[in-house]
Amino acid sequence: MRTAIDRFLQYLTVERNASAYTIKSYREDLVALADYLTEGAGGTCPKPEAIHILELRGYVAAMHEAGYAKTSIARRLASLRSFYKFGQREGWTKSNPAKPLRNPRKGRSLPHFLSAEDIGRLLVAPSAKTTMGLRDRAILETIYSAGLRVSEAVGLNRGDLDIAAGILRIRGKGRKERLAPVGSYAAKAIESYLAKARLNPSVPAGPSAPVFLNKFGRRLTTRSVARMLEKHLQITSLDTRTTPHSLRHSFATHLLDRGADIRSVQELLGHKSLVTTQIYTHVSTSALREVYEKAHPRAK
Repeated sequence: MRTAIDRFLQYLTVERNASAYTIKSYREDLVALADYLTEGAGGTCPKPEAIHILELRGYVAAMHEAGYAKTSIARRLASLRSFYKFGQREGWTKSNPAKPLRNPRKGRSLPHFLSAEDIGRLLVAPSAKTTMGLRDRAILETIYSAGLRVSEAVGLNRGDLDIAAGILRIRGKGRKERLAPVGSYAAKAIESYLAKARLNPSVPAGPSAPVFLNKFGRRLTTRSVARMLEKHLQITSLDTRTTPHSLRHSFATHLLDRGADIRSVQELLGHKSLVTTQIYTHVSTSALREVYEKAHPRAK
């Protein structure tokens, strides 16, 4: 089993050019199954071609009993289907026992977002007098202005910026690239930060140099952005549930609230499917309903 997993991960790395994060996720999902089967078989994991659908159903039931989130179960099943599809291609199995397994039904929770007023408070919280403060303001402005994932923001290089045109080149999920417009506030914040950062001779330069750096002059990480946001949330006393992704949710919600076309929002977010974007219409409807119930004398 583990040998087959290693071959599958190598295939993803070499032939599919999958990201390190994707490889890590597949490894964790498949090793979890191998551990479950090894424990059930008394210390010996069966070969993957010998695993029956009944064993996989038992594995799914065990995950439910252990309290796994429905999204986590669905992801693990997707990993299994891909693994066995690879096995069919390689010829070590004729069937895909994971294919008939259904994903658990999950209700889609509405994403958390901030009001336009709260966004305004957050974006001016970082100090404009220090390099790190200017950096914090620039990255928060950029994520909200362009609706970026935090990984897309920290992945920006100097060569991806066309500040004069107000355009960023974004590398999104699946290594897909898109162009994203950025507003004047974010553009000015980026320019102010870079102007200050250039004064430090140790800061890397050139088209491939990262835009957002940590105090050691290396590319900022997604976790560092999350910690930075937590600090500014405490300063402003804003909702502590807010994450960097909440800024992306706020971007989409505010656009739709102000009449933007959902197809345009889909393109700006880099969503492959319109279904993913449609959840923001539910957010807008929910907000309208709340206003209606508060204001209409016969709403309740």
